[in-house]
Amino acid sequence: MPLDFKEAIEGRRSIYGICNESTITAEEILEIVDHSTKHIPSAFNCQSQRVAVLFGEKHLEFWGIVMEVLRKRILADEFRPTENRINGFAAGCGTLLFYDDTSVTKGLMEKFLPYRDSIPDWAEQANGMLQFAIWTQLEAAGLGASLQHYNPIIDKDVKDAFLIPSD
Repeated sequence: MPLDFKEAIEGRRSIYGICNESTITAEEILEIVDHSTKHIPSAFNCQSQRVAVLFGEKHLEFWGIVMEVLRKRILADEFRPTENRINGFAAGCGTLLFYDDTSVTKGLMEKFLPYRDSIPDWAEQANGMLQFAIWTQLEAAGLGASLQHYNPIIDKDVKDAFLIPSD
């Protein structure tokens, strides 16, 4: 039985014991992402938030990139815990990459000069709302998730691999 919104908020937390099985289809996950991205409030209704959704081989490729970037930065004899953690994330059924389309944000900064210094903060706030909305809906659908931060050290490799615009 689906959770109501309050229950989903209470249940939403980082789940580290994830697996490659889903309680909903990939199409339903995409619908959650698309609907949320379209309807989350943003400054001047600019909708500059973007989400790259990775399933299957693309999901595994992403975590392979993370692994290799971190392997170059962590001593070999200290790497095992990191490797185990990354393998745990790779065991999931997908990865969502959240980012801001800075070409939209920069356009707003040029158009609304009095708010120029605040617009990047507002874009970040909208992205946080988007992450919360999607994560809570995934929880309501019975999916475990966690929010991981490996940027900026992976950004260039990830943008190149998945054709994410550099701006």
